[in-house]
Amino acid sequence: MKQENIEKITPQSTASHFPEHGPIAENGKEILVSLKNVDITFGKGENAVKAVKNASFDIYKGETFSLVGESGSGKTTIGRAIIRVNPCANGEICYKGVRISGKIPSTLDREVIRNIQMVFQDPAASLNERATVDYIVSEGLYNFHLFENEADRVQKVENIIKEVGLLPEHLTRYPHEFSGGQRQRIGLARAIVMEPEFIVADEPISALDVSIRAQVLNLLKKFQEEKGITYLFIAHDLSIVRFISDRIGVIYKGDIVEVADAVELFDYPLHPYTRSLISAIPIPDPLLEKNKILFTYNPKIHEYNEKGYTGDMPKMHDIGHGHLVFGNEAEIAEYKKIRESGVPLKSITILEPGEERPNIQKTHEEEVLPQGESILDIPVGDTGSNWYAVGSFILPILGIVGWIVFKHIKYYRNFKACRKGTIISLSVIGAIVVLFFLFLIISLI
Repeated sequence: MKQENIEKITPQSTASHFPEHGPIAENGKEILVSLKNVDITFGKGENAVKAVKNASFDIYKGETFSLVGESGSGKTTIGRAIIRVNPCANGEICYKGVRISGKIPSTLDREVIRNIQMVFQDPAASLNERATVDYIVSEGLYNFHLFENEADRVQKVENIIKEVGLLPEHLTRYPHEFSGGQRQRIGLARAIVMEPEFIVADEPISALDVSIRAQVLNLLKKFQEEKGITYLFIAHDLSIVRFISDRIGVIYKGDIVEVADAVELFDYPLHPYTRSLISAIPIPDPLLEKNKILFTYNPKIHEYNEKGYTGDMPKMHDIGHGHLVFGNEAEIAEYKKIRESGVPLKSITILEPGEERPNIQKTHEEEVLPQGESILDIPVGDTGSNWYAVGSFILPILGIVGWIVFKHIKYYRNFKACRKGTIISLSVIGAIVVLFFLFLIISLI
């Protein structure tokens, strides 16, 4: 990260309250949340797994900062660390310049809960099935006594329920009586009623239908405009992230590999992993999607920690234009050269009609199937049941017959099952014969 950002943030570990405003970055924006060299580890000793490694980035007040990456990359782990669920093994997390990771005063802990809310990925698991919607939405109001009297509480709850698109009569119902989209609206109402400054939205639309996703995204944008809320939006779908984000951070196996403005990132995805994510975005035209060539990221080119590696270790570098990339000195020099050329990178390649697709390594299924044969053309009876393998193991002669017959009639799954059982059976018989003769020779000697 930029050194000036780190210097302007002076963690106040003894502070009992947050200041009115956070530190100001060099670009003039207020830094609301800052992660500095954060490591998050699960387990101890030899079983320890480092889920997040040296993560550093800032989130400015009023923006939507999206964190994207494949499943298991550490996105949710960072979000849960910000709300103090996951402890940091190293580094620190600051809110308005005040450290909120590790041990903090109880008064400050209450302010964290009050100011930072989370909308969870699974709208069903995140709601108490035994509580009514009225109690679920009101629980935070009760805990922090954010109402003057009962009439004020009821008014606040009814107002927020209406704002998320539900009706006051829904307050007496239980979560299981609602659809997935309605449950997510309840979760959003529970967070917004606290009037937080910052919300961690952990893939809030991934479990919803496409039409409902747009409605929930519109609600998030509406509350941001009306209440000035800042979002950390965690997702893996870049087609959505592109249009709702101010800035985007890309994470791969616990490493933040790239951070940039949304437009900048899509025009200049410098890190190969970022390019592979953009390449994987589906094209809503079946013909174009069929002729698309994916850009594949090979992680072996970045095995910095392998034994015998002699180059300088990678770190985040600011290459200008508000663009930070993870790499060693040689890689950063190449990234800077690409960026300064001013030519946007092409992550998706579409084949022209009649153009041959480049040779790629065949899968096992493609090696078995004849050229031009599609796996969708396999007959219904070609199930590849394990019983074919078991029968071929017990009776290898019949297995060989089935092997030949199924291959001839193009029942390729059944053919592979018979082949597998027969080969294992013959291998076991061969081993037994060898051992028998070995024992026979020993006994004669």
